[in-house]
Amino acid sequence: MENKNGQIQVELKEEVAQGTYANLAIITHSTSEFIFDFIRVMPGLPKAGVQSRIVMTPEHAKRLLYALQDNITKYERTFGPIRMIEKQSDSKTFVPPLSDFKGEA
Repeated sequence: MENKNGQIQVELKEEVAQGTYANLAIITHSTSEFIFDFIRVMPGLPKAGVQSRIVMTPEHAKRLLYALQDNITKYERTFGPIRMIEKQSDSKTFVPPLSDFKGEA
């Protein structure tokens, strides 16, 4: 619903407000949509569960990209560069990027 200033009022319900933790995202797309699967990978467990799936149009996916870039720039300006862990000695805790991921939907 829009107010008189043309702004959208957003409601954050209590059951959603705490958020859902995910440490892996898999993104797929078709000609008409992008699908973001947010996954929680737990050490020692053979299966990782999809915690949330978001489907959006290509235009909105690009808007998300720009918003994320802007927020990361602001974060790094305040807190310093985000370090990307390239290599970790304990292979049990390191989850490499997935190249041929085959999941179940």
